[in-house]
Amino acid sequence: MPISEDRPLTEWLDYAFQPVRVAGTVLVSLGAMGLLLTAIGLYGLLAYSVGRRTREIAIRMALGADARRVARAVVRQGARLVLIGATLGAAGVFASARLIAALLVGLPANDPVSLFSAVGLLVGVAALASYLPARRASRVDPMVALRAE
Repeated sequence: MPISEDRPLTEWLDYAFQPVRVAGTVLVSLGAMGLLLTAIGLYGLLAYSVGRRTREIAIRMALGADARRVARAVVRQGARLVLIGATLGAAGVFASARLIAALLVGLPANDPVSLFSAVGLLVGVAALASYLPARRASRVDPMVALRAE
């Protein structure tokens, strides 16, 4: 019997694992878009809450509050949101781990390193998203903010 298709084993394996690679690429792309939307949403939420509190921040600054203290309060508000979101997200990961176990090649479904690295990345993005409104809030000129209302 003649050999009709003589290809190296690596090509056969590439062909066999192509659906897994495509699914992984799609999931990574969706995860990156989710991370971007999360950062934009968190920034929008914090910027809106800082905008609503402009008068309060201006009064605090006029009474002598330190700019660091104002920035720390805004970052603390963002950290509270991140903590709640990370807790709910980790619970969701553990609840849905069996659903994606078939797509994970070489990793257990509840891999703590992957979970903590993803949570760490999201916390870093959230810290950056809460730092920018905090920096803007700490630079508020009290007289301009109080006159604007």
